[in-house]
Amino acid sequence: MSLKLGLVGIGKIARDQHIPAIAADPRFELVATASRNASVDGIAAFTSVEAMLAAMPELDAISICTPPQAHFTAALAALRAGKHVMLEKPPAATTREITLLQAEAARHGRTLFQTWHSRFAAGVDAARDWVRGRTLTGGRILWKEDVHHWHPGQQWIFDAGGLGVFDPGINALSVLTEVLAEEVVVNKAVLEFPSNQQAPIAAQLDLRTESGVAIDTVFDFRQKGEQTWDIELHSATGQLRLSHGGGMLAIDGQPVAADAALAGEYPRLYARFADMVAAGRSEVDWRPFQLVADAFLIGERRTVAAHQV
Repeated sequence: MSLKLGLVGIGKIARDQHIPAIAADPRFELVATASRNASVDGIAAFTSVEAMLAAMPELDAISICTPPQAHFTAALAALRAGKHVMLEKPPAATTREITLLQAEAARHGRTLFQTWHSRFAAGVDAARDWVRGRTLTGGRILWKEDVHHWHPGQQWIFDAGGLGVFDPGINALSVLTEVLAEEVVVNKAVLEFPSNQQAPIAAQLDLRTESGVAIDTVFDFRQKGEQTWDIELHSATGQLRLSHGGGMLAIDGQPVAADAALAGEYPRLYARFADMVAAGRSEVDWRPFQLVADAFLIGERRTVAAHQV
């Protein structure tokens, strides 16, 4: 028996990733969408999540892939209507919102899956296994991409709550917190804000593990040409490099073949969601979001040239 699913937010990420993953998983049936100005052929369309929930009480679950500023209201309405909820990253606009959603899901006995899609990249599981058996001595993260390519014309990402360069950068933090054997904190941060925007276009973070190991981190939304999504971790007995956003793993310079069963971040996300609904449990890990919030709290703010979306 498939879960009747409503998809909230029909933008680039929904069309590129969510809709194909849903179609490929027989445990889901996409029966409704909610979007202000987009729809999916052959699927019931509504302009708000409230209208969708009112018109289709048979929905079992909703998946939310709007900008983060809209996550809280949509997820809260769905949970109070008795629906299971899957949240695209970043989880919300504030840390308090995700805490309240976690409590609301528990109150209604519904699954809340607060996702980090990069944790499901093909190289991450093997990287975690390698790291857990070693003592780290240092690390570096380079996460640089072209915002005009990945978010063409999208002003929301530079509005308050849109996170700017931390929208992709949080993917790196989600992988890091998944593979490390100990916790990590923000020691220092420098955030570069365009003079005409409310969110940073670049950031440099000094991350430190609990034992004091430094992980130098650079996020940049101004990359042209080849995009860079790399994490390097060093130990006394070797080094690891995750590239392509976690999709490729090399140890001591030698590529490690990925398990074919791990291919596809979003198919794995939806498989996990279905398993959690069946088991009656939730998954909420907002440590990456806490690191972003801490970078904003203690970071030095620098103004740079204006940026046009």
